Amino acid sequence: MVSRTEIEVRYSETDQMGVVYHANYLVWFEVARAHFIKDLGFDYLELENRGLLFPIREVHIEYYRPCHYGEKIFVETRVIDFNAVKTTYEQTVYNDTGELKAKGHITLISVDKETFLVTKINKKAPDIYEAYMKLVNKE
Repeated sequence: MVSRTEIEVRYSETDQMGVVYHANYLVWFEVARAHFIKDLGFDYLELENRGLLFPIREVHIEYYRPCHYGEKIFVETRVIDFNAVKTTYEQTVYNDTGELKAKGHITLISVDKETFLVTKINKKAPDIYEAYMKLVNKE
């Protein structure tokens, strides 16, 4: 499954050079991951209510072409690795002409909301675990 999220670059996301400040790609990736989870039939608040949080463990981004104010971009998100405690997403940024802007891999771990200790998703949310397992087994 690939989820596609449309974003219009806001002026506040640009820097003095007139291009999008590099850290804003992480914000877009977060927005796109939330959209991906909704496309799967869940949402972050639901996961949090089940006692699960998903902090980022690792981020890798490659920047190819700058994004500019007013530009329409799309973030494509897919799961490339998953197990009971870790999810890795591949996220790719394109503009409306298909030009590749950036690409990243982000790994999140599942932790207990109260203790912040690593916890297995299949224990607290077996339906979510099964949905993600179906994704990685299809691709």
